[in-house]
Amino acid sequence: MNDECPQPVATHSRGATFDEVVLPHLDAAYRLARCLTRNDEDAEDVVQEASLRAFRYFRTFTGGSGRAWFFRIVRNTCYGWRGHASRVVTDMFDEEQHSSDRPASDPETLLLQTAHATVIARAMRNLPDRFRRLLVLREFEGLSYRELANALEIPIGTVMSGLSRARQALRDALDSEANASLAAEYSNTSRS
Repeated sequence: MNDECPQPVATHSRGATFDEVVLPHLDAAYRLARCLTRNDEDAEDVVQEASLRAFRYFRTFTGGSGRAWFFRIVRNTCYGWRGHASRVVTDMFDEEQHSSDRPASDPETLLLQTAHATVIARAMRNLPDRFRRLLVLREFEGLSYRELANALEIPIGTVMSGLSRARQALRDALDSEANASLAAEYSNTSRS
């Protein structure tokens, strides 16, 4: 006699299962939620809630890009989640993200890489949410313009113009960060 409970399997009318459509995108969904919530714990909760919603409403999935469909659910869940708690934005150190199996470079190279990553992270943090969302989904998650349009529920032309504006805003933010860094460095050396 088998004591295990049968596992429910959600299937779509076209034969695709929930596991095939949603589960491959959980890591990317977490990265999107982390970007939108700016908090690791909230991002985990958002992805869990979005996964439950996706499972519950899987029968409404009409085919196409499961990734874009799931990202739309994650995005909408994030919007609803913001009202749960307003927390101070903090960046926690993630040991796994910052460690690697490759051999370490020389200290100067590592310092420059860290400085560049810090500047980029600060510049991204200063972008408006709509620009940050577009850049994260396109540049980090690799969504096509059509998938972006589906995930964000906006016309493809708006995706293209929004990405252009977002990239320009990132360039401007990076220029501002670089100028601020140079000014701080100059200030420090002039005191010596």
